[in-house]
Amino acid sequence: MPNISKYKTLSQAKDSFTQADYKNALEKFAFVLENYPNSKEAYNGVILSEMAMSGEGGAEALFDYYEILKEEDQDAADVIMGDILQSMDGTIERLGEIFAEPLRDRIDLEDGILYQDFKALLNSGENFKDTFENIMFSTKVIITQKEDFIDFLENLIDNGYTEMALTYLENALSVFPTDESIRKLLKKLSQVKSVEN
Repeated sequence: MPNISKYKTLSQAKDSFTQADYKNALEKFAFVLENYPNSKEAYNGVILSEMAMSGEGGAEALFDYYEILKEEDQDAADVIMGDILQSMDGTIERLGEIFAEPLRDRIDLEDGILYQDFKALLNSGENFKDTFENIMFSTKVIITQKEDFIDFLENLIDNGYTEMALTYLENALSVFPTDESIRKLLKKLSQVKSVEN
């Protein structure tokens, strides 16, 4: 099969996905994968199409994020998206359950420090990395507002906790699939990770 067919079929698959025709997208991604078993783009496309077909939240946002990453670096985008998709198994359901619980119940169940109190420590001149590591080993940081969550993730990225930030961001996509601040953090994280590699 000539290479042009591969790229043409991938392009058609992406168009179908964008138009929410996930079944057709899945078939086209699968066709490319069948003929080019090493195509990471086709493999990731199959997974994203299956997610979207099963109604799993966040598939569309992940697809958009993948397209943004590919504009910067195709190979890095394939690896990053592959890592995200592999680590998502079961985490979306649990995050959905957590956010469905009333806030008071979540705080009663968990022994921890509110993020506002954690920020107060930082504002008094404490170092994020030292404070966070001390808290991580003894208690949990309880975040009750989305703005605090975004701030916390930025601090994780800025202080080198990229894997932890990635896990939180993957989960956040299913809760806030169209949130611009989440997308900006994903982009920032991908830039930091590409510098690390």
